[in-house]
Amino acid sequence: MLWGCNLPKEPHWKEHILREPKERIRELSYGEQQALDRNIREDYIRWYMFLHLTGRRLKETLIRWSDVNWDAGEITTPGKGDTRVMTPITPSISELLEACRGHHPEFVFTFVAQRTNQGRIAGKRYPITYHGVKTQWRRDILRSGVIGLRLHDIRHDRATKLYRQFHNLKIVQRVLNHASITTTAKYTHVVDEEVAVALERSAKSRNHPRTFFRDQA
Repeated sequence: MLWGCNLPKEPHWKEHILREPKERIRELSYGEQQALDRNIREDYIRWYMFLHLTGRRLKETLIRWSDVNWDAGEITTPGKGDTRVMTPITPSISELLEACRGHHPEFVFTFVAQRTNQGRIAGKRYPITYHGVKTQWRRDILRSGVIGLRLHDIRHDRATKLYRQFHNLKIVQRVLNHASITTTAKYTHVVDEEVAVALERSAKSRNHPRTFFRDQA
């Protein structure tokens, strides 16, 4: 026993295990994506694009310049648990990084202070923080009019679109930095729409032989 003792009337442990809630999968529609792009605050837009392009967790997007290895062509940061997260510096990501050069000596993504308070000076740039970006996200999502979208759903959206395009769970697992592909497998729901397409094509084609034989009569 883990606790070093035996219980005379041990509970039926399986009856006390709570079911884990199913993690929902949220994908952005084209209209929602356009609304978000228009309403993310201008000084947060590069960070938001990095979040969406990489599929990283929120904490993993608050990168430092020391995390960026231009020679190796990758960004490497600590991930969940004891893992390391590696993101290739693609042309699109490189463009984002280049646009941030000179804004801050340590952190890549920064915001412009709107007013002078809490030790900040209006008009100056400061590193985007975990709690600060969550506050700004609530404001931006409200302004965009997009309903029922959490910040973490941006990661789900990237994974879903990747799987729909490539049908390769290993790629999605690698992007999301999942230790087990079982966790990644929840994104296979996107093939349901392809099943529907296949069924409809089959339904249309099943009448062709009958039509052919009637024409021959």
